[in-house]
Amino acid sequence: MTRAILIMAVTGALGLSGCAGIGTLNRAATPSDLYALTPKSTFDSNLPRLRQQIIVEEPTATAAVDTDQVAVMPNPLQVQYLPRVRWVDRAPLIVQALLIESFENSGKVAAVGRSTVGLRPDYSIVTDIREFQATLPDETVEDSRLVVDVRLNIKIVDSYSDHIIASSSFGKQRVAASDEMIDIATAFDGALGSAMREAVEWSIRKIHTHAANNPRPALP
Repeated sequence: MTRAILIMAVTGALGLSGCAGIGTLNRAATPSDLYALTPKSTFDSNLPRLRQQIIVEEPTATAAVDTDQVAVMPNPLQVQYLPRVRWVDRAPLIVQALLIESFENSGKVAAVGRSTVGLRPDYSIVTDIREFQATLPDETVEDSRLVVDVRLNIKIVDSYSDHIIASSSFGKQRVAASDEMIDIATAFDGALGSAMREAVEWSIRKIHTHAANNPRPALP
């Protein structure tokens, strides 16, 4: 079983005071309820293999996202949080850990880790989390459902030249099956997982091409 990043629904009501369209979240959560956000484990079999070492920097994010709370937006200009529900870590640390494990699971990278582990990387993955929240349903639309939005902006930095060699954005949405926390967590997992899979595959291809066209100087 792969390692998982867990979130816990803490005991108590999950009601979001002052927000419409999320009524069923008023049900009491069970203390043992745990929800997992998982790394990706399936990738394009045609990905090239890298000999280079990679580090994944801790992602940056706005204060609204850089938190262990589950963010929801009742409208485009307002951010609120589900009470008594927490991610077990701040969203940037969750994304960093899952990106590292996803790179490992690809089987195409010689070595990957955090910058704090002492690796001397050939390339760095710099991530900015642009979106990591749910949008409340539109009460004016019949059968409207809560939508989870995840978007990662990825930059690849050549550690030898300290230059950005590629940059791209990976955004995904998932509709929650219901307003139950398990379905919201599942939607987050699906959106983040899909964005990470595309980001990992894109990064591996970009690094492979750059490394082939820019060989490192031979050591004396």
